[in-house]
Amino acid sequence: MIIHYGYDNLELVTPVVTLGIFDGVHRGHCTLLECLVTKAKEANGESVAVTFSPHPRLVLEGNRENLVFLTTMDEKKRLLEKANVDHLIVIEFNEKFSKIAACDFIKEVLVKKIGTKHLIIGYNHHFGRRGEGDFNTIQKCAESLDFKVDQVPGIQTEEGAISSSSIREALLNGRLDEANRRLGYFYSLSGTVVEGRKIGRSIGFPTANIKPDYEHKLIPGDGVYAVEVFHDKIRFKGMLSIGTNPTVNNNLKIRSIEVHILDFSGDLYGKTITVVFRKRLRDGVKFDNTDQLVRQMELDKQQVIQLLT
Repeated sequence: MIIHYGYDNLELVTPVVTLGIFDGVHRGHCTLLECLVTKAKEANGESVAVTFSPHPRLVLEGNRENLVFLTTMDEKKRLLEKANVDHLIVIEFNEKFSKIAACDFIKEVLVKKIGTKHLIIGYNHHFGRRGEGDFNTIQKCAESLDFKVDQVPGIQTEEGAISSSSIREALLNGRLDEANRRLGYFYSLSGTVVEGRKIGRSIGFPTANIKPDYEHKLIPGDGVYAVEVFHDKIRFKGMLSIGTNPTVNNNLKIRSIEVHILDFSGDLYGKTITVVFRKRLRDGVKFDNTDQLVRQMELDKQQVIQLLT
Protein backbone atom coordinates (compact mmCIF):
# COMPACT_ATOMS: atom_id res chain seq x y z
CA MET A 1 0.00 0.00 0.00
CA ILE A 2 1.32 3.42 -0.99
CA ILE A 3 0.62 6.20 1.50
CA HIS A 4 0.12 9.80 0.32
CA TYR A 5 -0.06 12.80 2.63
CA GLY A 6 -2.31 15.26 0.85
CA TYR A 7 -3.70 15.03 -2.67
CA ASP A 8 -1.37 17.07 -4.87
CA ASN A 9 0.59 15.48 -7.72
CA LEU A 10 -1.21 12.15 -7.59
CA GLU A 11 -0.89 9.78 -10.53
CA LEU A 12 -3.57 7.16 -9.94
CA VAL A 13 -4.87 4.68 -12.51
CA THR A 14 -8.69 4.66 -12.81
CA PRO A 15 -9.08 5.20 -9.06
CA VAL A 16 -11.97 3.54 -7.26
CA VAL A 17 -12.28 5.46 -4.01
CA THR A 18 -13.80 5.23 -0.57
CA LEU A 19 -13.43 7.66 2.31
CA GLY A 20 -13.96 7.69 6.05
CA ILE A 21 -12.37 7.82 9.47
CA PHE A 22 -12.12 4.01 9.66
CA ASP A 23 -11.73 3.97 13.44
CA GLY A 24 -11.04 0.35 14.29
CA VAL A 25 -11.17 -0.85 10.66
CA HIS A 26 -13.86 -3.26 11.89
CA ARG A 27 -15.89 -5.92 10.05
CA GLY A 28 -18.23 -3.30 8.59
CA HIS A 29 -15.29 -1.35 7.21
CA CYS A 30 -13.77 -4.56 5.84
CA THR A 31 -16.95 -5.34 3.89
CA LEU A 32 -16.69 -1.88 2.34
CA LEU A 33 -12.99 -2.36 1.58
CA GLU A 34 -13.57 -5.77 0.01
CA CYS A 35 -16.10 -4.14 -2.33
CA LEU A 36 -13.61 -1.35 -3.07
CA VAL A 37 -10.82 -3.76 -3.99
CA THR A 38 -13.14 -5.91 -6.11
CA LYS A 39 -14.53 -2.94 -8.06
CA ALA A 40 -11.02 -1.61 -8.66
CA LYS A 41 -9.88 -4.94 -10.11
CA GLU A 42 -12.98 -5.13 -12.33
CA ALA A 43 -12.14 -1.66 -13.68
CA ASN A 44 -8.42 -2.48 -14.11
CA GLY A 45 -7.85 0.41 -11.74
CA GLU A 46 -6.47 1.07 -8.28
CA SER A 47 -8.25 0.98 -4.93
CA VAL A 48 -7.91 4.17 -2.90
CA ALA A 49 -8.94 4.85 0.71
CA VAL A 50 -9.13 8.47 1.86
CA THR A 51 -8.96 9.28 5.55
CA PHE A 52 -8.33 12.31 7.76
CA SER A 53 -5.82 13.24 10.44
CA PRO A 54 -6.23 14.27 13.16
CA HIS A 55 -9.62 12.76 13.90
CA PRO A 56 -12.21 15.46 13.07
CA ARG A 57 -13.68 15.34 16.58
CA LEU A 58 -10.32 16.48 17.97
CA VAL A 59 -10.67 19.62 15.87
CA LEU A 60 -14.40 20.27 16.12
CA GLU A 61 -15.13 19.48 19.78
CA GLY A 62 -14.04 21.87 22.52
CA ASN A 63 -13.60 19.23 25.24
CA ARG A 64 -11.05 16.71 24.00
CA GLU A 65 -10.25 15.17 27.37
CA ASN A 66 -12.82 12.36 27.14
CA LEU A 67 -12.39 11.59 23.45
CA VAL A 68 -11.14 8.03 22.88
CA PHE A 69 -10.60 6.02 19.71
CA LEU A 70 -10.03 2.39 18.77
CA THR A 71 -6.97 2.85 16.59
CA THR A 72 -3.98 5.10 16.24
CA MET A 73 -3.06 6.23 12.74
CA ASP A 74 -0.26 3.65 12.58
CA GLU A 75 -2.66 0.86 13.57
CA LYS A 76 -5.15 2.10 10.98
CA LYS A 77 -2.48 2.02 8.26
CA ARG A 78 -1.56 -1.59 9.10
CA LEU A 79 -5.19 -2.72 9.03
CA LEU A 80 -5.91 -0.95 5.74
CA GLU A 81 -2.83 -2.50 4.19
CA LYS A 82 -4.00 -5.91 5.41
CA ALA A 83 -7.27 -5.25 3.51
CA ASN A 84 -5.20 -5.06 0.28
CA VAL A 85 -5.91 -1.39 -0.45
CA ASP A 86 -3.53 -0.03 -3.11
CA HIS A 87 -3.35 3.60 -1.93
CA LEU A 88 -4.11 5.47 1.29
CA ILE A 89 -4.52 9.25 1.10
CA VAL A 90 -4.25 11.04 4.46
CA ILE A 91 -5.79 14.52 4.39
CA GLU A 92 -4.98 17.02 7.13
CA PHE A 93 -8.19 17.95 8.93
CA ASN A 94 -8.33 21.48 10.35
CA GLU A 95 -10.93 24.18 10.92
CA LYS A 96 -10.56 25.59 7.41
CA PHE A 97 -11.02 22.16 5.85
CA SER A 98 -14.07 21.49 8.06
CA LYS A 99 -15.89 24.40 6.40
CA ILE A 100 -15.72 22.96 2.88
CA ALA A 101 -19.18 22.14 1.53
CA ALA A 102 -19.78 18.51 0.58
CA CYS A 103 -20.25 19.15 -3.15
CA ASP A 104 -17.17 21.38 -3.26
CA PHE A 105 -15.13 18.61 -1.64
CA ILE A 106 -16.43 16.10 -4.17
CA LYS A 107 -15.69 18.38 -7.13
CA GLU A 108 -12.39 19.94 -6.08
CA VAL A 109 -10.77 17.05 -4.21
CA LEU A 110 -12.34 13.72 -5.10
CA VAL A 111 -12.78 14.45 -8.81
CA LYS A 112 -10.23 17.11 -9.78
CA LYS A 113 -7.34 16.16 -7.47
CA ILE A 114 -7.81 12.41 -6.97
CA GLY A 115 -9.52 11.67 -10.27
CA THR A 116 -12.26 9.50 -8.80
CA LYS A 117 -14.08 7.37 -11.37
CA HIS A 118 -16.09 5.28 -8.94
CA LEU A 119 -16.93 6.14 -5.32
CA ILE A 120 -17.90 3.48 -2.77
CA ILE A 121 -19.42 4.67 0.52
CA GLY A 122 -20.77 3.05 3.67
CA TYR A 123 -24.41 2.82 4.69
CA ASN A 124 -24.38 5.74 7.14
CA HIS A 125 -21.56 7.86 5.79
CA HIS A 126 -21.68 11.65 6.15
CA PHE A 127 -18.98 14.18 5.31
CA GLY A 128 -18.46 17.84 4.44
CA ARG A 129 -19.53 20.95 6.33
CA ARG A 130 -21.85 20.01 9.22
CA GLY A 131 -22.01 16.47 7.84
CA GLU A 132 -24.28 17.58 5.01
CA GLY A 133 -22.79 15.12 2.52
CA ASP A 134 -24.72 11.84 2.39
CA PHE A 135 -25.57 9.28 -0.28
CA ASN A 136 -28.24 11.50 -1.84
CA THR A 137 -25.88 14.48 -2.00
CA ILE A 138 -23.18 12.36 -3.62
CA GLN A 139 -25.60 10.93 -6.18
CA LYS A 140 -26.65 14.42 -7.27
CA CYS A 141 -23.02 15.50 -7.62
CA ALA A 142 -22.11 12.31 -9.46
CA GLU A 143 -24.67 13.02 -12.18
CA SER A 144 -22.97 16.28 -13.14
CA LEU A 145 -19.37 15.20 -12.52
CA ASP A 146 -19.42 11.90 -14.43
CA PHE A 147 -18.46 9.32 -11.84
CA LYS A 148 -20.23 6.27 -10.45
CA VAL A 149 -21.30 5.89 -6.83
CA ASP A 150 -22.34 2.80 -4.88
CA GLN A 151 -23.42 2.41 -1.28
CA VAL A 152 -22.48 -0.71 0.68
CA PRO A 153 -25.03 -1.83 3.32
CA GLY A 154 -23.87 -2.19 6.92
CA ILE A 155 -23.46 -5.48 8.76
CA GLN A 156 -26.31 -6.32 11.13
CA THR A 157 -25.78 -8.69 14.07
CA GLU A 158 -27.97 -9.88 16.92
CA GLU A 159 -26.36 -7.08 18.93
CA GLY A 160 -27.24 -4.45 16.30
CA ALA A 161 -25.37 -2.77 13.47
CA ILE A 162 -21.58 -2.89 13.58
CA SER A 163 -20.11 0.58 14.09
CA SER A 164 -17.06 2.13 15.69
CA SER A 165 -19.22 3.78 18.36
CA SER A 166 -20.88 0.48 19.31
CA ILE A 167 -17.46 -1.17 19.66
CA ARG A 168 -16.16 1.67 21.81
CA GLU A 169 -19.22 1.39 24.05
CA ALA A 170 -18.77 -2.39 24.40
CA LEU A 171 -15.09 -2.07 25.35
CA LEU A 172 -15.70 0.69 27.87
CA ASN A 173 -18.34 -1.45 29.55
CA GLY A 174 -16.24 -4.60 29.72
CA ARG A 175 -17.99 -6.52 26.93
CA LEU A 176 -14.73 -7.64 25.35
CA ASP A 177 -16.07 -10.70 23.53
CA GLU A 178 -18.73 -8.59 21.81
CA ALA A 179 -16.20 -5.91 20.84
CA ASN A 180 -13.77 -8.47 19.42
CA ARG A 181 -16.53 -10.13 17.38
CA ARG A 182 -17.47 -6.78 15.89
CA LEU A 183 -13.87 -5.83 15.19
CA GLY A 184 -13.09 -9.17 13.57
CA TYR A 185 -9.82 -9.36 15.52
CA PHE A 186 -8.60 -9.01 19.11
CA TYR A 187 -8.37 -5.45 20.45
CA SER A 188 -4.88 -4.29 21.40
CA LEU A 189 -2.93 -1.34 22.73
CA SER A 190 0.73 -0.41 22.84
CA GLY A 191 2.54 1.62 25.43
CA THR A 192 5.72 2.32 27.32
CA VAL A 193 6.53 0.52 30.56
CA VAL A 194 6.86 3.04 33.40
CA GLU A 195 7.73 2.73 37.07
CA GLY A 196 4.94 1.89 39.47
CA ARG A 197 4.75 1.30 43.22
CA LYS A 198 6.29 -2.21 42.86
CA ILE A 199 3.62 -3.75 45.09
CA GLY A 200 3.10 -6.67 42.71
CA ARG A 201 6.73 -7.66 43.10
CA SER A 202 6.31 -7.87 46.88
CA ILE A 203 3.49 -10.43 46.59
CA GLY A 204 5.11 -12.60 43.92
CA PHE A 205 3.39 -11.09 40.88
CA PRO A 206 5.64 -8.36 39.44
CA THR A 207 3.80 -6.21 36.94
CA ALA A 208 4.69 -3.87 34.10
CA ASN A 209 2.82 -0.57 34.31
CA ILE A 210 1.80 0.59 30.86
CA LYS A 211 1.47 4.19 29.71
CA PRO A 212 -0.37 4.12 26.34
CA ASP A 213 1.59 5.68 23.48
CA TYR A 214 -1.49 7.58 22.25
CA GLU A 215 -3.33 9.75 24.76
CA HIS A 216 -6.71 9.18 23.06
CA LYS A 217 -6.37 5.41 22.80
CA LEU A 218 -9.41 3.71 24.33
CA ILE A 219 -8.68 1.80 27.54
CA PRO A 220 -11.16 -1.04 28.12
CA GLY A 221 -13.35 -1.07 31.24
CA ASP A 222 -11.91 -1.95 34.63
CA GLY A 223 -11.29 -5.63 35.29
CA VAL A 224 -8.83 -8.48 34.89
CA TYR A 225 -8.01 -9.75 31.40
CA ALA A 226 -6.14 -12.62 29.78
CA VAL A 227 -3.78 -11.00 27.29
CA GLU A 228 -0.99 -11.79 24.90
CA VAL A 229 2.05 -9.59 25.43
CA PHE A 230 4.43 -8.81 22.58
CA HIS A 231 7.93 -7.43 23.12
CA ASP A 232 10.65 -7.51 20.47
CA LYS A 233 8.32 -9.74 18.38
CA ILE A 234 8.26 -12.38 21.12
CA ARG A 235 4.87 -13.49 22.48
CA PHE A 236 4.19 -14.05 26.17
CA LYS A 237 1.07 -14.91 28.13
CA GLY A 238 -0.12 -12.26 30.57
CA MET A 239 -2.75 -11.35 33.13
CA LEU A 240 -3.63 -7.69 32.97
CA SER A 241 -5.47 -5.51 35.47
CA ILE A 242 -7.15 -2.21 34.68
CA GLY A 243 -8.41 -0.17 37.61
CA THR A 244 -7.42 1.34 40.93
CA ASN A 245 -6.21 -1.89 42.63
CA PRO A 246 -8.27 -1.19 45.79
CA THR A 247 -6.78 -4.03 47.88
CA VAL A 248 -3.28 -2.56 47.89
CA ASN A 249 -3.76 1.09 46.98
CA ASN A 250 -5.34 2.31 50.24
CA ASN A 251 -8.35 3.89 48.51
CA LEU A 252 -6.18 5.89 46.10
CA LYS A 253 -8.27 6.51 42.97
CA ILE A 254 -5.37 6.28 40.55
CA ARG A 255 -6.32 4.15 37.55
CA SER A 256 -3.54 2.04 36.10
CA ILE A 257 -2.88 -0.61 33.46
CA GLU A 258 -0.65 -3.35 34.88
CA VAL A 259 0.30 -6.66 33.33
CA HIS A 260 1.96 -9.66 34.96
CA ILE A 261 3.90 -11.40 32.19
CA LEU A 262 4.18 -15.15 32.64
CA ASP A 263 7.58 -16.81 32.22
CA PHE A 264 9.38 -13.51 31.78
CA SER A 265 12.28 -11.98 33.66
CA GLY A 266 14.07 -8.82 32.73
CA ASP A 267 13.93 -5.04 32.79
CA LEU A 268 11.22 -3.50 30.62
CA TYR A 269 11.35 0.09 31.92
CA GLY A 270 11.24 2.50 29.01
CA LYS A 271 10.49 -0.28 26.54
CA THR A 272 7.40 -0.53 24.34
CA ILE A 273 5.09 -3.52 24.67
CA THR A 274 1.80 -4.41 22.99
CA VAL A 275 -1.01 -6.20 24.81
CA VAL A 276 -3.72 -8.08 22.92
CA PHE A 277 -6.99 -8.51 24.83
CA ARG A 278 -8.11 -12.13 24.49
CA LYS A 279 -10.62 -12.63 27.34
CA ARG A 280 -12.08 -10.69 30.25
CA LEU A 281 -11.69 -12.88 33.34
CA ARG A 282 -13.50 -10.95 36.07
CA ASP A 283 -14.28 -7.63 37.69
CA GLY A 284 -11.74 -5.92 39.89
CA VAL A 285 -12.42 -6.79 43.54
CA LYS A 286 -11.33 -5.31 46.86
CA PHE A 287 -10.15 -8.23 48.98
CA ASP A 288 -9.90 -8.19 52.77
CA ASN A 289 -6.16 -8.79 52.65
CA THR A 290 -3.29 -9.52 50.27
CA ASP A 291 -3.42 -13.28 51.00
CA GLN A 292 -6.89 -13.42 49.47
CA LEU A 293 -5.67 -11.35 46.53
CA VAL A 294 -2.73 -13.70 45.90
CA ARG A 295 -4.99 -16.77 45.99
CA GLN A 296 -7.26 -15.19 43.40
CA MET A 297 -4.31 -14.19 41.23
CA GLU A 298 -3.10 -17.80 41.28
CA LEU A 299 -6.52 -18.84 39.98
CA ASP A 300 -6.36 -16.08 37.34
CA LYS A 301 -2.93 -17.33 36.28
CA GLN A 302 -4.15 -20.88 35.79
CA GLN A 303 -7.07 -19.61 33.72
CA VAL A 304 -4.73 -17.56 31.54
CA ILE A 305 -2.51 -20.59 30.95
CA GLN A 306 -5.52 -22.70 29.91
CA LEU A 307 -6.94 -20.00 27.64
CA LEU A 308 -3.73 -19.05 25.86
CA THR A 309 -1.95 -22.41 25.53
